[in-house]
Amino acid sequence: MKIVLIGANGKIGELVQKALAGAGQEIVKVGRKSGDFQVEIENRESVRKLYQAVGSFDAVAIAAGEVAFAPLSEFTAEKWQFSLGSKLMGQISLVQEAIPFINERGSFTLVSGVLNEEPIFAGVAGATVSGALEGFVRAAAVELPKGLRINVVSPTILKESEAQFGSFFPGVVPVEGWRVAQAYKRAILGVQTGRVYRVD
Repeated sequence: MKIVLIGANGKIGELVQKALAGAGQEIVKVGRKSGDFQVEIENRESVRKLYQAVGSFDAVAIAAGEVAFAPLSEFTAEKWQFSLGSKLMGQISLVQEAIPFINERGSFTLVSGVLNEEPIFAGVAGATVSGALEGFVRAAAVELPKGLRINVVSPTILKESEAQFGSFFPGVVPVEGWRVAQAYKRAILGVQTGRVYRVD
């Protein structure tokens, strides 16, 4: 299976690579500035050119996309545009633009996050985007052509990121990254569609 991994050099991306290693999978590593190919997920033309360069493939796994963190009272139009353009519309574009290139019965795996169910202070964009992504996945699952599947992984804070982000999540028990990677593996290699795989 040929898997296009977007965000391959991030924390989650590297863990997904380890989870899929040795299973006969071909991983096409994609990043903003590194990997086998580069892409700016906020730019549809960049996404289209990525898939044209990669050719045919069996799965797209996304471990990329950013949101801004700020109190609602300080959340500007620019911060909304950045958050929605990157993590939400970036992932939606990665799905839509792949459809002409992905093989029959292929799959998409997106990433949301815990904030739409467990909000934190200054996390309004993360909560909004995660909720929208999960709604998109459920709706797209009933419309995708070619027998394609689509799922989303929703992790809480990673143990590997606790030192950096732990203060934003008081009392939340971090999850070990390998468990998040196994959820990706299940979504990519399994048979389910329209599912939210929560890892907490």
